[in-house]
Amino acid sequence: QVQLVESGGGLVQPGGSLRLSCAASGSIFSINFMGWYRQAAGKQRELVAAITSGGSTNYADSVKGRFTISRDNAKNTVYLQMNSLKPEDTAVYYCKVSAYTVVSGWGDYWGQGTQVTVSS
Repeated sequence: QVQLVESGGGLVQPGGSLRLSCAASGSIFSINFMGWYRQAAGKQRELVAAITSGGSTNYADSVKGRFTISRDNAKNTVYLQMNSLKPEDTAVYYCKVSAYTVVSGWGDYWGQGTQVTVSS
């Protein structure tokens, strides 16, 4: 099995920054996709940013130029650096990874979510 532990959420003023981390552990043989999603109250979950094992990235239009996704393959960890935060960035942020384990093969795994609140 694969476990994901997220950290780094919190309360920040508009214009501030936060860095989210998501560490994957377990019987992982390989990780391909790593991404961050968010879900605001009353809205559907949406993709914020994603990164492949080769380093290709993809961002939602609403966060381009403000957020940066990165990964440390040695630590099976994905990061989301969030700058110039806006109130509309307020949401629960979830990480998702596509990982291969010997027992289960390829599968998608989700973190427990971390709250990000942008407010003065």
